[in-house]
Amino acid sequence: MEDQTLRQTAGVAAAIIVHEGRVLMVRRRVSEGSLSWQFPAGKVEPGETREDAAVRETQEETGLAVAAVKRLGERVHPETGRLMSYIACEVLSGNAHIAAPDELADLAWVTHGEIPHYVPHGLFEPVQAYLEAALPS
Repeated sequence: MEDQTLRQTAGVAAAIIVHEGRVLMVRRRVSEGSLSWQFPAGKVEPGETREDAAVRETQEETGLAVAAVKRLGERVHPETGRLMSYIACEVLSGNAHIAAPDELADLAWVTHGEIPHYVPHGLFEPVQAYLEAALPS
């Protein structure tokens, strides 16, 4: 029980990065539940804002320099039990690549129509709404 409570309070920030009509998704080496593909994300460190964590994790995992634009929403993730914050980010510089090969197996820039193939269980509603507005159909 203690582990479950800890997982719910340990915040994770996910970066929703739209660039040139696509959204960046990464595939972790170790899946979390049924999750395989997801957004660049990681734990919020003590003293760090959720926005700063999303920016840092994106840099560490993909080599991209991004800026946080807007917090889209938060929830306890139904698969992982972790408190998730979703942060819209814009690319400042760099080319996405696997910068943390111990964590990531793959990455992809995904079109709006391809999202269901990568995330068949659907996206958190505020993230879905943001991507519907930000990506060409």
